[in-house]
Amino acid sequence: SHGHSHGHSHGGHSHGHAMPVRHTAPSESPRSNDPALGPTRRNRSSPYPMLAVDEAIGLIREHTPSPQVIKVDVDGSLVGCVLAEDVTATEAVPAYRASIVDGYALIAPGDGGSSKGVFPVASVSHATPGEIAPLEVGQIARITTGAPLPPGATSVVMVEDTVLKSMTEDGQEEHEIEILAEGVKAGENVREVGSDIKKGEVILRKGEEISAVGGELGLLASVGRAKVKVYKRPVVGVLSTGDEIIEHGRPGDLRLGEVRDCNRPTIMSAVRGWGFEVVDLGIARDKPGALEETLRDALRNVDVIITSGGVSMGELDLLKPTIERSLGGTIHFGRVSMKPGKPTTFATVPVKNNAGERVSKVIFSLPGNPVSAIVTLHLFVLPSLHHAAGVAPAGLPKVQVILDHEFRLDPQRSEYHRAIVSLGKDGSMHASSTGGQRSSRVGSLKSANSLLCLPAGKETLSKGSKIEALLMGRLKSEFDVL
Repeated sequence: SHGHSHGHSHGGHSHGHAMPVRHTAPSESPRSNDPALGPTRRNRSSPYPMLAVDEAIGLIREHTPSPQVIKVDVDGSLVGCVLAEDVTATEAVPAYRASIVDGYALIAPGDGGSSKGVFPVASVSHATPGEIAPLEVGQIARITTGAPLPPGATSVVMVEDTVLKSMTEDGQEEHEIEILAEGVKAGENVREVGSDIKKGEVILRKGEEISAVGGELGLLASVGRAKVKVYKRPVVGVLSTGDEIIEHGRPGDLRLGEVRDCNRPTIMSAVRGWGFEVVDLGIARDKPGALEETLRDALRNVDVIITSGGVSMGELDLLKPTIERSLGGTIHFGRVSMKPGKPTTFATVPVKNNAGERVSKVIFSLPGNPVSAIVTLHLFVLPSLHHAAGVAPAGLPKVQVILDHEFRLDPQRSEYHRAIVSLGKDGSMHASSTGGQRSSRVGSLKSANSLLCLPAGKETLSKGSKIEALLMGRLKSEFDVL
């Protein structure tokens, strides 16, 4: 929902477009380190206010660009897309009166008449296109499931309710059939025109997602829809940063200080799993010019950039200053009161699209610790991608779970604890920890299908407590066979 006023300003009367009003100078906004000043002039504490998670999610919703509408072919690539229009059937389904059984089409007798007797087989109607001769009173037509009724026919008798009485002279075809069914009514075993979908009926609504189950695609195909308007899914670029980062598959032992890149492949696989196209942006070194060039090149080809590393307080943490000082971007938040993931950064950068129009593109700078990166990816990046793609509700689904053991709370920050949620025999959902939760311990994500939303506090949550959880993956079940 949005609106604005129209008109022009004359003689003190306001008829013009509302203009943004700012009461503080840009210089008063929090600013990152200026790498040109050297380490002695860097901030000793973060200039960015510490936001609550809900505040951060609100800023993401506010500053994520609105979905773009595109027209695409109706095929398997639609899965995961959200419709940007209501879809109306331009033809009825079925388009003709069709048999729902294998049997014989006939003209149902009127009041007092009998449907039993021996009848000549006048024609055959298969579920293939072609002309069918009209049916006369006293005749029947052999018909297969899904085939159109011959003109004049009113009903179909199942083959199980008939007996073969005679064959043609060559023995290859049925000549006469005896119908054993009495009281056959008009419309019996017949699928009427438009009984599945009526012409002019709205079959899918704007905002509905095309699922992999096949129902939505089946509806579109059944009414002959060749193209449809959907919201464009953003293309996502994934970048790792840091002089210490090496490709995860590089052979040989690590040198002192080297770290294998597990963030990039993990983030890319998660984003692909959500149904978005991913571009591998590689590893950027801790040099301002190199990082700026990498980001500028990426912004020409992708809609969203996800980086990991380089967002803390060291003199080589260059992402925030590069976004602000080199790219002219706006950092909407640079710290979040959460565990893990405190230095998570969300920014937008103004760029020109292929049409020369000025648009905003999103950069998420996630912490370098692997667990922090994956938790904040699910918590912050996914809702943004959903907003940009028209998916609602955005983000991970929330459920209430019962704790299977005690959980100690962090006294200062809310925690997103990696856990395994399983469905009990009584239908309730239970949660247990994946173990040690250190932000560098990737093992805490192994088998995790949820994030427990633990509030800040000095107490311990007892076994049996109910708490909210965010589902990242498939529910485990006591009925699962391992």
